[in-house]
Amino acid sequence: MTKMAPELPIEVDSETGVWTTDALPMLYVPRHFFINNHVAVEEALGAEKYAEILYHAGYKSAWHWCEKEAECHGLEGVDVFEHYMKRLSQRGWGHFITEAIDLDAGTCRVRLEHSAFVYQLGKVGRKIEYMFTGWFAGAMDQILAARGSDLRTVAEQTQSAAEEGCEVGYFETQPLTGAAR
Repeated sequence: MTKMAPELPIEVDSETGVWTTDALPMLYVPRHFFINNHVAVEEALGAEKYAEILYHAGYKSAWHWCEKEAECHGLEGVDVFEHYMKRLSQRGWGHFITEAIDLDAGTCRVRLEHSAFVYQLGKVGRKIEYMFTGWFAGAMDQILAARGSDLRTVAEQTQSAAEEGCEVGYFETQPLTGAAR
């Protein structure tokens, strides 16, 4: 393993201790702390209910993040999505690779390698990165709205490296067709 310094800009306010990246406030916590809290909430609510809650929260957060980052860096279209995947990867969630994206069709396919969840929890025989799912639809929808499109999307995790026989995760985004998110 080769180590390197973070590639994202991090500033810490010397008075408040608040971390920021591209003027957005950030939290820096150990992976085990975050995932242990995640697992505790999942156990209390059940994975299905928790996934639903996280989908909506993640969707909203991704929309906001993409909107702010597009403004900050003068990005638009696919460049916003690729910047989002890069920043997610740089922040330690895993390595997100856009395998396909078609804004006109409202579709994308993202491969996830080196998932923080799989590193922490191992092969548990199910999809465990559902927290990320709403991020992809939120990002796509913000980009589409910024282009003046009324098209909206829905995302789902189709595979996890935590499942037997799988080495990577996959997320698919497609147009929303009247089904509830």
